[in-house]
Amino acid sequence: MARRLGLTTLCYLERGDEYLMLHRISKKNDINKDKWIGVGGHLEDDESPEECIKREILEETGYDIPLEELEFRAVVTFVSQKGDYELMSLFTAKAPDSEPKECDEGKLEWVAKDKVYDLNLWEGDKIFLRKLSESRKFFSLKLVYDKEDKLIEATLDGKKIR
Repeated sequence: MARRLGLTTLCYLERGDEYLMLHRISKKNDINKDKWIGVGGHLEDDESPEECIKREILEETGYDIPLEELEFRAVVTFVSQKGDYELMSLFTAKAPDSEPKECDEGKLEWVAKDKVYDLNLWEGDKIFLRKLSESRKFFSLKLVYDKEDKLIEATLDGKKIR
């Protein structure tokens, strides 16, 4: 089966002990429908991951985060038995004190980091969110989902953990 590679970015904007989470309820045909995720999206022509996430943060929140304030934390590889294959650059950044603008992809909400796991998250997102909170060290994570979007395999820095 031929797979199409998607290149994406995701950022968890931080304010104190909270993350800015996006509840994906607005887009039609959204792989993330009803899930809570950070902000981000697909790389456009000639963009680096940093340029992409800077643009996506501005588009989705109105925050203009300087490139040097974006922390590149991980590379996450998603494989789905549905045929999807995605390489995601994962970032964190400090958010400004102002509130974000309305987002046309869903509802933005500040959520305490220890309450994030109570939200409707992808199973693999729970793994990388824990890793983000445990260490500042860069990591690589591979997540494999079956055709029903159930996580069936997880590999962290080359070591199978699930």
